[in-house]
Amino acid sequence: MIRKLLVFFGVGLSLLLAWFAVDNYRTAGLVAEENLSGTALSIAAAVETLVERDPSLKTLAGFHPPDVASLSLVDRSGRYRFHSNSDLIGVRSTEKVPPDMGRSMGPIARRVTLRTGETVFEYVTPFPLRDEYVQLRLKLHTYRADAVVRRARLTLAVLLSLLGAAWLLVGVIHRFARREEQHRLELTRREGLARLGEMGAMLAHEIRNHLAGIKGFAQLIERKPVSERNGEHAGRIVAEVRSLEELVNDLLAFARSDAIDVKPVQVRDLFSRLLSLISPDAEARGVVMTSSCPRDLTVAGSSDHLFRLFLNLCQNALLAMPDGGSLHLAAELEKGTVSMRVIDTGEGMPPEVQERIFEPFFTTRARGTGLGLALCEKIARQHGGELRVVSTPGKGSVFTVTMRVAGVDDKQKEEP
Repeated sequence: MIRKLLVFFGVGLSLLLAWFAVDNYRTAGLVAEENLSGTALSIAAAVETLVERDPSLKTLAGFHPPDVASLSLVDRSGRYRFHSNSDLIGVRSTEKVPPDMGRSMGPIARRVTLRTGETVFEYVTPFPLRDEYVQLRLKLHTYRADAVVRRARLTLAVLLSLLGAAWLLVGVIHRFARREEQHRLELTRREGLARLGEMGAMLAHEIRNHLAGIKGFAQLIERKPVSERNGEHAGRIVAEVRSLEELVNDLLAFARSDAIDVKPVQVRDLFSRLLSLISPDAEARGVVMTSSCPRDLTVAGSSDHLFRLFLNLCQNALLAMPDGGSLHLAAELEKGTVSMRVIDTGEGMPPEVQERIFEPFFTTRARGTGLGLALCEKIARQHGGELRVVSTPGKGSVFTVTMRVAGVDDKQKEEP
């Protein structure tokens, strides 16, 4: 959408600039003609003033404006009464003069080409001289007035060239961007296939391990159907099957994008439920579990999903404390959001592990799918929250889940 808006903006701006340059060039000729007409009127007024002061026209002979190619006064008979070239004074003009020449005749302004090949601006108008009317003929050089046209033509050429170069550059950049995007998509596809291959290999390894145990214990029962240890073997078979079920459940939970039924969840009740379930296992491992949470602290979410999130975090924390320690669940209200922490005094993690800990299928354990923390991070995102970790090797880890406080407008929220 943004790319289309930029393209439309660029096309619109280019058309606007092109229209401005063309219109400027089109009106430049009119401006040049107006400048020449204004110059001719000014010179004609100056000539009239000089003739009134000096009817002998001697002063007029010294009048040489820079734009004038020639200045002449022609009487009714067609003879030059005055000419800027003194050799032509008294000579008959080759151009016809109207016999009824008078003030009622309007001026004539046009461009003509001289015998020298130069194009000049000719201005012809009736002119009062003593008790008669003569014809004032002005021929003006056009190079100064036409500078406007030349500048407009240069502006048009430069602007069109720049626009062409700009669009050519845009085309090249777009082509490279498309090629880079295709390359990135191809890399993403290959990475996805590679990760899928790694996941397949990992799943095959995990399932093969569990199936090997199931097969071994089943063979023992088959060989000795009435052995006293068959109960122990059957229990191990059940344990391996449960491990396979957990693996499949984790995969399904991570792959699903089901809608979440968002309701107010009491954090204290959530922590109490966790303590009642995990405390026996924690005591067996020598881990002391505690919790602290203000009353009536409520978040918006699914109770079952959040329970699974914190259950995974607590179970990971217990595994990180093989020699015992302490596990503390804490919650507090911070600037309109609820921060819920799982704090352990376990082995901790180095920075390179912390950077990848939420990646799917990344694990540092010999027997593990690497989906537990990835699933936790996904559940946090589904609830519009965030899961972070701060860990120090040898001192423990702190997992923090930040969520919004429950409100009256909470609705179903789907995985983005």
